[in-house]
Amino acid sequence: MNCRLIKLSKLSGDKASIYSVILGDEQETLFDKFLKENATDFKEEVQDIVKRLRSIAKNHGAREQYFKVNEGSPGDGVCALYDDPDSNLRLYCIRYGQELIILGNGGYKPKSIRAFQEDDKLTKENYFLRELSGKITERLKDSDLRYINGYSDFEGDLEFNDDDYE
Repeated sequence: MNCRLIKLSKLSGDKASIYSVILGDEQETLFDKFLKENATDFKEEVQDIVKRLRSIAKNHGAREQYFKVNEGSPGDGVCALYDDPDSNLRLYCIRYGQELIILGNGGYKPKSIRAFQEDDKLTKENYFLRELSGKITERLKDSDLRYINGYSDFEGDLEFNDDDYE
């Protein structure tokens, strides 16, 4: 896993900060990829997701009610942004209290499947965030990463490389 966390200042607000992940030497975040992959087929749903994220960041904070929690392992914070019952998109993220969200990727989840494990792409995106959450937890425990600004931001080593964990 070679990646780094980056704050999305345009989406972040007084109530919550929003981060995403850049893989390796790429320029786009996972959230940028999510938007591009789904902008054509699910334009209104993508717009709704961005509106909800702005509202969370600027007005309400990352309250549990906005997320489908327990999408990962117990205690890892991996969740999905709650979708409209008619929505077909699933956006995975890691939620740290009401103040901080890390956006991953996601994709189309047909109503014909009950669990993300039935879809290879959704499974891949979900399990990536589970692994990242574990590495963030290690960094927090080792004080290589810490919360600042009332738990709404990270400070410290935001880059994760495979050779860090050998």
